[in-house]
Amino acid sequence: MKLKIAIAMAALALAGSAFAQPPAGGGGGPPSPEMIAARQAMMQACAADTKTLCDGKAAGRETMMCLRENAEKVSAPCKDAMAKMMAARRPPAG
Repeated sequence: MKLKIAIAMAALALAGSAFAQPPAGGGGGPPSPEMIAARQAMMQACAADTKTLCDGKAAGRETMMCLRENAEKVSAPCKDAMAKMMAARRPPAG
């Protein structure tokens, strides 16, 4: 009986630690300084595009989705800034 309880406790402990791990690809902690800089640069480079193409969208996720949906219409500096921000989101290779 004690062995069954010990096995059950060990299984629960392992399951709990698996849920405590951050998701693959990051996203569990605060943004890196590179990500913060890339986000600020994108906000500046895409300000006019955001006003023209995404007026009325909530700042953040909705605006980013709008810019992606209108990728063929955004300015070259905005496209470059978006690409740099996406690169900053990727975990380092290795």
